[in-house]
Amino acid sequence: MTVGVFDSGLGGLTVLEALVHRLPGAGFLYYGDNAHAPYGTRDAEDIHRLTRAGVERLWAEGCDLVVLACNTASAVALRRLQEEGVPAGRRVLGVFVPLIEALTERRWGDNSPPREVALKHVALFATPATVASRAFQRELAFRAIGVDVEAQPCGGLVDAIETGDPILAEALARSHVAALRRRMPRPEAAVLGCTHYALIEDTFRAALGPGVRILSQPALVAESLADYLARRPEFARGEARAGFLTTGDPAAVSDRAALLLGRPIAFRAA
Repeated sequence: MTVGVFDSGLGGLTVLEALVHRLPGAGFLYYGDNAHAPYGTRDAEDIHRLTRAGVERLWAEGCDLVVLACNTASAVALRRLQEEGVPAGRRVLGVFVPLIEALTERRWGDNSPPREVALKHVALFATPATVASRAFQRELAFRAIGVDVEAQPCGGLVDAIETGDPILAEALARSHVAALRRRMPRPEAAVLGCTHYALIEDTFRAALGPGVRILSQPALVAESLADYLARRPEFARGEARAGFLTTGDPAAVSDRAALLLGRPIAFRAA
């Protein structure tokens, strides 16, 4: 079986890279909905419709396990997808779980009451749709109490990264950090709540300064999936390979992906 990796665009490639490195024997199929990116400024109904279409295409390709490597889709669409019913033998996972595990230092299967944790002041940088959903705060509240989360909607940042404009992307990231620090001057940790942001993690790190713990998703998601597959080996079978689908123009998307990752990638039409 091949694991499906879904994203609205190219940011999920950062997660895929970490997954391939952590699970070299697994097969992966990446689906980028580049024709409709970014999701962060779309309404909830649109995000749900597009996410379901991508997940169903990955199921049709034989991916019984799909990882939503998109925070906006995870925040806005995942719960509804699960409530509507996932076919028997299939699973859809989001990317908030590893972040919550890291922040609260407890396993997701731990259903004991929420408790005090070491971190008290957390900055969340995410798309406007993710911030508006308050999904991160809701999931965190199930596990921890006494944590102040200040969320900063990072408008324009995904567009700048997707179009390959590093100067604009870095300027926007610094501006968003400055805006958040006016409301939370001394965050103890910062969550990069969009998989695109891992591509400019160094800019966030420099803008936040020393002493702020950065939680970036690729490595956390990869470790979490490795643990999940160890417990659910039926989803781990399959040949080691990586394929790439896009709803956009395959040649143009392949070129942009190669620029972001520094190596050739060949997308085919979804």
